[in-house]
Amino acid sequence: MSGTDGKKGDGTRLVEAGRRKAWTQGLVSPAVWRASTVLFDNVAALRAAVHQADDVLYYGRRGGPTQWALADALTELEPGAAGTTLHASGAGAVTTALLAMVEPGDEVLMTDSTYEPTRAFCDTMLSKLGVTTRYYDPLVRGAEIDALFSDKTRVLFMESPGSLTFEVQDVPALCAAAKRRGVVTMIDNTWATPLLFPAIAHGVDISILACTKYVAGHSDVMLGSCTAVAGPFEKIRKTLQVMGQAVSPDDAFLASRGLRTMGVRLKQHGEAGLEVARWLQRQPIVSKVIHPALPGDAGYELWSRDFRGAAGLFAFAIDGDDAARVRLIDALHHFGIGFSWGGFESLALPIDPARVRTARPWALPGKLIRLQIGLEDPADLIADLARGLVAAAQ
Repeated sequence: MSGTDGKKGDGTRLVEAGRRKAWTQGLVSPAVWRASTVLFDNVAALRAAVHQADDVLYYGRRGGPTQWALADALTELEPGAAGTTLHASGAGAVTTALLAMVEPGDEVLMTDSTYEPTRAFCDTMLSKLGVTTRYYDPLVRGAEIDALFSDKTRVLFMESPGSLTFEVQDVPALCAAAKRRGVVTMIDNTWATPLLFPAIAHGVDISILACTKYVAGHSDVMLGSCTAVAGPFEKIRKTLQVMGQAVSPDDAFLASRGLRTMGVRLKQHGEAGLEVARWLQRQPIVSKVIHPALPGDAGYELWSRDFRGAAGLFAFAIDGDDAARVRLIDALHHFGIGFSWGGFESLALPIDPARVRTARPWALPGKLIRLQIGLEDPADLIADLARGLVAAAQ
């Protein structure tokens, strides 16, 4: 984005955010401050520190300049946010945010396309606490949105696009309906990050990232974040502290370093992903490519309206059985076989979303493969997939 209107562009914010001189001491990057015990000059200073903000040293569990710098940077990427909390994983961020917003007897409206660990938490831990989860069709539109809510609904949770099936939700309309009801809105925004979809600017109260993925960018960190508006932010912060969660300064440092290059990496992931997706569309054995940035995709209209670009994660279906899918993936040389995404390396993963859908059954024919397109040369990835498709057809 241009900075000609007086506002800093995304690239400038990524470079400059979270670099307060008090934290960096003049260094380009914040140092790794490792600490548990903090010493005070006297008892009066210790007692005063109890009531200080989180960006004042008190005890290691509240963090230090390394963690504060990352949290500050992530907050700046979401205009309208009051602050950011850091968590040990993306799943940890999701679960803490949910726990902060519900009480026994409440109801959570959860998109049916949600990340599987989120569903598992709702169906086990939240259920044990007396909180009901009701799953809804991620493609709900128009007047049907208002019909989702009940008097017990306290949270509306979105994931757009879904990280397995890539449905794009009408986030502004869902948020507007939730606000009329006084319902808190959350989104797992890991696919897009605030660079491609500034969630809070679109009406969301809490934007959640698995920073493990595009923020850190190198497949060597487990980290999550919740960036929220005032009110929800304070509740999440207090819940985080009561639960005793803390993030390693080493992990925060690595994520801060990765954040600086996230813009250029996302651009490469997105462009290469679309190149590979378009090639797959032309292959006879491929029955469907699911990528919201492709014209004709079910999510293309909303993606074009709300998003600034595309990420490198999508899926495609092939004609054939599971054995054909296995042959395809096992024949690949440049694609690793593993979970997660957002790192520099490409990944291929067999996925079967039908088993985790309850509100909107998944009925797409064929066997699905999810691809994370990394930073390799797209021509090499395409040649690799061509080899895999030959193996699948045998």
